[in-house]
Amino acid sequence: MLKPNRTLLKVIVLGDSGVGKTSLMNQYVYKKFRQQYKSTIGADFVTKELEIDGKLITLQIWDTAGQERFQSLGVAFYRGADCCILVYDVNILKSFETLQNWHDEFLKQADPTEPDTFPFVLVGNKVDVDGGNNRMVSEKTASEWCASRGNMSYFETSAKENYNVDDAFICIAKTALLNQREQEM
Repeated sequence: MLKPNRTLLKVIVLGDSGVGKTSLMNQYVYKKFRQQYKSTIGADFVTKELEIDGKLITLQIWDTAGQERFQSLGVAFYRGADCCILVYDVNILKSFETLQNWHDEFLKQADPTEPDTFPFVLVGNKVDVDGGNNRMVSEKTASEWCASRGNMSYFETSAKENYNVDDAFICIAKTALLNQREQEM
């Protein structure tokens, strides 16, 4: 029996240190959450097989270090990306304010053929913390940020509670797939 075509989609996860990038990936791929994490050094990736519209997809999700000192590593990791996920912590305003830097730095280093239409997905993580009482960034503020940047998709998640994680990654896979098809045309 012949193996059906598989599409490899490369997705990069960016955001400040401690916003939950590794936790989101581990929750999505392994259905596991650990309270204690070591900071990611450099970059690491995981893969997840899924099916979208009858098409087999291998999602290659790159987890990158959130510290500034590792940003120079970006070029090698960002090349050939099909989608970029920007993650911030809804309880930490600074992690939201630095999103534009991550966005611009990604475009500069990845150098996609169509930077204006390159797909980004925004994820506001840690909505479970303290019942939402410590929240610093409203859903409205984040949605407006996305709208002003070409209607970027936006998800609020909790890696800890596995809230909205699958939905976010399925949207990311579909967005990346669409981008890849457009690049091929």
